[in-house]
Amino acid sequence: MKSSKPKRIIISGGGTGGHIFPAIAIANALKKLDPATEILFVGANGRMEMEKVPAAGYKIIGLNIQGIQRKSVWKNLMFPVKLFNSVNKALQIIKDFKPDAAVGVGGYASGPLLYAASLKHIPYLIQEQNSYAGITNKWLGKKAEKICVAFDGMGQFFPADKIIKTGNPIRTESVDIAGKKMQALEIYSLSNDKKTIMVTGGSLGARTLNNSILAHLDQIIAADVQLIWQTGKFYYKSIIGQLGENYHPNVRIMEFVNRMDLAYAAADVIISRAGAGTIAELCVVKKPVILVPSPNVAEDHQTKNALALVHDQAAIFVADRDAEEKLVDKALELLKDKSLQKKLSDNISKMALPDADQVIAKEVIQITINN
Repeated sequence: MKSSKPKRIIISGGGTGGHIFPAIAIANALKKLDPATEILFVGANGRMEMEKVPAAGYKIIGLNIQGIQRKSVWKNLMFPVKLFNSVNKALQIIKDFKPDAAVGVGGYASGPLLYAASLKHIPYLIQEQNSYAGITNKWLGKKAEKICVAFDGMGQFFPADKIIKTGNPIRTESVDIAGKKMQALEIYSLSNDKKTIMVTGGSLGARTLNNSILAHLDQIIAADVQLIWQTGKFYYKSIIGQLGENYHPNVRIMEFVNRMDLAYAAADVIISRAGAGTIAELCVVKKPVILVPSPNVAEDHQTKNALALVHDQAAIFVADRDAEEKLVDKALELLKDKSLQKKLSDNISKMALPDADQVIAKEVIQITINN
């Protein structure tokens, strides 16, 4: 898919790992298609993309943009000024870089950059990660050339003729679990004769998941079940302070799991939040999953992501407000129910789209050819 002149692509968005990782994966896939492709990222100043993107080897320019603060009217007073200035800066970036196309992955910087692209008649593609589109993407979708989605039923948000179901880019090294179970159990010093639950609330952690496990640790130990527990960096010290470093031979408490492939490989049941990127990985991992969506995200999209899987009998749903009371019971019940485990594994595996980054990259190149 090479052309005589290297393509110049702007990728915009960020704010969370769920936006940044797909952006970098798409950039890497574009470079794989043609190593001469020139890529510039546009992010929001002060957000994690300003560190993560250069660490991945790409140049990034920051805009002084923020999201709408739902809880504070005062913090929104500067929003129109920041938006105006960000669009102006985005117009200047486009003038200087002269992109053939732009890609928006969601997050604060996506809006100003893609709006500026539309003003300059630069074709753009949106990568919508969630099952419920955000306000900005719904608005930008009207002028997008293509909208790459991960869930069915997105015609309620976007023009149907522009939608292509690609899935969300995943970290291939994290889902490469084949043949690794024994290695994983050995590394975690766990037994192959016992069942293992893995709990992950992401790199920062999830208070609800941690509290739910803390409240029922005795029950897990009484059932002789093993636990791989990623607490996240906000909660690790406090939990270790309560339980000690070596709480119980069946329990592995970690601030962060560096080798997700091994944690996934060791697990018989996985308990997780319902971010779009995590769900994309879980579909490829094909293990029985209990999803506890975070209620603290825009448009409550994690709940909608989780319900999309529940609809296809591909996951068990526990509401955040019910987790402390019900989550551990559900997990222990699932460990005893072989037929339900198989049904969940079979159904979640049908939703896997492991080549999303490559499919999206080809669509990006296609819109440069068509325009």
